[in-house]
Amino acid sequence: MFKQTVIVFISLVPNSLHSPFCFSFFLGTYNVNGQPPKESLSPWLSHTPNPPDMYCVGFQELDLSKEAFFFNDTPKEMEWTKAVTEALHPDAKYALVKLVRLVGIMLIFYVKKEHAEFISDVEAETVGTGIMGRMGNKGAVAIRFRFHNSDICVVNSHLACYVFVILWIGDLNYRISDLDADNVKELISKKEFETLHSYDQLKRQIDEEAVFVGFVEGEIDFQPTYKYDTGSDLWDTSEKCRVPAWCDRILWRGKNIKQQHYQSHMALKTSDHKPVSSLLVAGIKRINTEAYKKTFEEIVRNIDKMENECIPSVTLAKQEFHFKDVKYMQHQAATLSLFNDGQVPCQFEFIQKPNESTYCKPWLTANPPKGFIAQGGSVEIELEVFVNRSTAPDLNSGKEQIEDILVLHLERGKDYFIPVTGNYLPSCYGTSIHSLCHMREPIQDMPQETLRKLVSVEMSVKENAANTEKPLDIPKELWMMVDHLFRNAIKQVSCLPFAGSNHSVAEALLLFLDALPEPVVPFSFYQQCLESCSNASQCEKTISMLPQCHQNVFNYLAAFLRELLKNSAVNRLDVNILATIFASLLLRSPTKQDLAEKRKTQEFFQHFLTQGST
Repeated sequence: MFKQTVIVFISLVPNSLHSPFCFSFFLGTYNVNGQPPKESLSPWLSHTPNPPDMYCVGFQELDLSKEAFFFNDTPKEMEWTKAVTEALHPDAKYALVKLVRLVGIMLIFYVKKEHAEFISDVEAETVGTGIMGRMGNKGAVAIRFRFHNSDICVVNSHLACYVFVILWIGDLNYRISDLDADNVKELISKKEFETLHSYDQLKRQIDEEAVFVGFVEGEIDFQPTYKYDTGSDLWDTSEKCRVPAWCDRILWRGKNIKQQHYQSHMALKTSDHKPVSSLLVAGIKRINTEAYKKTFEEIVRNIDKMENECIPSVTLAKQEFHFKDVKYMQHQAATLSLFNDGQVPCQFEFIQKPNESTYCKPWLTANPPKGFIAQGGSVEIELEVFVNRSTAPDLNSGKEQIEDILVLHLERGKDYFIPVTGNYLPSCYGTSIHSLCHMREPIQDMPQETLRKLVSVEMSVKENAANTEKPLDIPKELWMMVDHLFRNAIKQVSCLPFAGSNHSVAEALLLFLDALPEPVVPFSFYQQCLESCSNASQCEKTISMLPQCHQNVFNYLAAFLRELLKNSAVNRLDVNILATIFASLLLRSPTKQDLAEKRKTQEFFQHFLTQGST
């Protein structure tokens, strides 16, 4: 804590402690059109005379196979990573810092080994499209990191942070407007790239400040990188005869950055795109060791003096919090404001209560959970309540309540106790099939004691005898969603993957199945399903052994999906798509599921989509 306090003080006087130092960044982007690496990437990655300090290499359309859209694993990731590693500049040794991939969009970050110790705070993020992150081939991936004392963010995007430097690469998919293919090719043959660039959509939008405000792109003096006949330098000769375009671009935003080169690499012919590279030299803030040491010693003396004189304290703008009508998968947030009314800076942290492993219940988070407040300063902490699949079952049953006490601890100071309460609205999401089949009225109207009995692991014989009312064959909530889709969307094009009224019901159905505490095929039957996946009769036998309500739900859903497939010519669904989406929901693994198991669950469920059984 003491060290962190000193660092914060030092950060308040940065100008005298840092001096700029130049480092080179190699940026590369390549849309590989789903192809494997067929040639060395050295002409692209090692063409500079001197080895760059860092490599940021982005790919798009890494894998176009149908499986890549549903599973996180693809052999293309390893193949292209190996090809890149082997093609890095031979005059230096590099360390792989981070790799991030979203379906076919991949970004790899390397740094010279002698610089690796100065890389810190590495984070990666992805933004994609599609249901529950399962589908989509457009989006972006990003890596953010600190190098010495500068924050840098690299973005690789395939389009349909306060930081010191942002580097943006990718297939941005901007085209050339107002010219036909013949006119474009004529300007290319004359190397009149400046004239051709004036018709570029990205340049026009940047000039109008419609996109990439504050970003810079170097002068383009190379021919468009798209579209070529694969394996050649010939422009597209297909029936579509695409107009050549600069789809693949590199931009940057930040101070003290100079571009050394910006070019395409015609020697590589694997894809219908040509790769692009840029070498940037950026001034990075590096600590002045002598000034840092002097300032550090002075700050330590001052902090020692202050700590001997004062004890930290804060004022809380609000002493307790109540969250009203909390709902499943809907965020609620409130702000806890802290003001440092003491004579010294203070370090705060939410700490665990006795016999508890975390500082709060799993449905509650505090952001930030710890931090620093300067003397006379303040900080706002967001308290967020969010109920998900793992926390909903106990809240639905009343076993757990929206009740917790946060303990806010001040380093060398006292503790503050902050009650957090609320009321949760029970939902069919996160409620077991067994319980739902025994509910004839909405779950929110059910007495809590009844809910508590229903969600117990097994009802006793006595309880079963007392309950003379026959359970529903399937949950009424499930019937309403499926019935709506059957009546309104069975012949609708792609009724499952995207947004809209009927599509919202389809999304709700998938979320319902994903939220079941015990899946449609109970965990205890999971291994048996894997073992029988290649034998249709064994698959049917396994399903016949399920608890009656689970068996009914499985057969009901399979029958509905077979009705969808009868209209596949209209709705464009097929067995593979439905099996991939629903198998992972109906046959969830009790542990982490690998790719082989995913394929077996898909094979198991396909039997019920392609045969008239059950």
